[in-house]
Amino acid sequence: MYRSAGALGPSTSAPSLPARASVPSARQCARRASVCTRASASTAPGDIRSNAVLRARAEGTFRAEYVPFADIASGTVGKETYSLDDVVYRAMDGGLLDVKHDFEALAKYDAKYWKTLFDGRVGTARWPHGSGVWSKKEWVLPQISDDDIVSMFEGNSNLFWAERFGRQIGMSDLWVKQCGNSHTGSFKDLGMTVLVSQVNRLSKLRPESVQAVGCASTGDTSAALSAYCAAAGIPSIVFLPADKISLAQLVQPIANGALVLSIDTDFDGCMRLIQEVTAASPIYLANSMNSLRLEGQKTAAIEILQQFDWEVPDWLIIPGGNLGNVYAFYKGFKLARDLGLTDRLPRLVVAQARNANPLYRAYRDGWGTFAPVKAQTTFASAIQIGDPVSVHRAILALEACDGIVEEASEEELMDAAARADLTGMFNCPHTGVALAALLKLRERGVIAPSDRTVVVSTAHGLKFTQSKTAYHAAEIQGLSSRYANPPVTVREDLGSVMDAIRTKFAKL
Repeated sequence: MYRSAGALGPSTSAPSLPARASVPSARQCARRASVCTRASASTAPGDIRSNAVLRARAEGTFRAEYVPFADIASGTVGKETYSLDDVVYRAMDGGLLDVKHDFEALAKYDAKYWKTLFDGRVGTARWPHGSGVWSKKEWVLPQISDDDIVSMFEGNSNLFWAERFGRQIGMSDLWVKQCGNSHTGSFKDLGMTVLVSQVNRLSKLRPESVQAVGCASTGDTSAALSAYCAAAGIPSIVFLPADKISLAQLVQPIANGALVLSIDTDFDGCMRLIQEVTAASPIYLANSMNSLRLEGQKTAAIEILQQFDWEVPDWLIIPGGNLGNVYAFYKGFKLARDLGLTDRLPRLVVAQARNANPLYRAYRDGWGTFAPVKAQTTFASAIQIGDPVSVHRAILALEACDGIVEEASEEELMDAAARADLTGMFNCPHTGVALAALLKLRERGVIAPSDRTVVVSTAHGLKFTQSKTAYHAAEIQGLSSRYANPPVTVREDLGSVMDAIRTKFAKL
């Protein structure tokens, strides 16, 4: 494993935190925000980074560190810990790491304080708190300087009230969290802002330890990595499986100046290669086995709580591929509950494409064993993963939330996406997998008509126009394209136009 010059191994003791004179109340928090706003207004326009540095001096001190995920899973307190400034991705036993926050320090502040603080940052232009991720900085990456943060004010994505689609399937409280409404068109921006910000910090602390950032990708990760690295002036390298991603996904890292390696393998093959490369060189690993990514992604859970006025939904349905996002949502909801902001967790549903469904198979067999599969081609290309890195993270989250795993065939996922599009959405195929899972759970009566349910949409539909166009043209072999709506060719005369209108809308 490649380690930075300053990473001499695990630390066995944590430095003590500075003493606090008192815990600020929610009112003091609001007053502090007001003072910061006035201070910002009195300085030169546009100097948002300098203002952020000044504000940081008044903020509380929290800390986070890497610990083995096995310790988190078992509830034990081990001696193996690492600084977030260490370049390390796995524990000594080869298992994954997790980011552990100083819960005692966070818990000194009551639920009202955190709600007031986070709610007061939504929609502002203050650096970096206008970001949906960095508005929760204390719960994400508390020790980084605001001046090192690389952000595009990602997050703060909308909840789409799926009123009409919900009525069609007998639901009154159905929502879609549009995580694809972000800078590069996917939820990956939430995690990448955190990872690239930490790399930006490391490049200043120890330039020799990180000279580029690399990832294996099925499309969206490469887009997010290349954009954030381009913004920071950091070289990026992406490993893509040849001919397995959409043109819209491929063009993003090319446009952002990344070194794009198109490799004759699948995602799992690319993942093996990038791990070998980053283990042998000062190239930083940006895939979700790097737990920094999950710290940013967990803020989507907190956003959902804010959007529901801190009420917990009954169900959350997430498309599952490499499975890091499943654990990230769980971490966000759990931290909010543990700090008293909420009183329960939602039930999680992981939706997998039938052509890449190793987690579904393990769930179906009672979690007795997990076996990787050779992922087959699926329109939900971002989750075409047969050997997910975060499988044990996902299983922990599902067991803690009384969760469910469901699958969808290619026809089911494409039909579900098209049917929802006809009610005003514009879904990626991965959201189609989640919607297909929802339909199955509704048919079986698992999800009740009045259950507040949130479907996580992971990417923007415009990234997948090729498959959408083929669906509506009924050009996909083996699919009936039940909800196809192809354009109608007509002559340039009123009669032909009116005939076409009457055929489509018989009542006119």
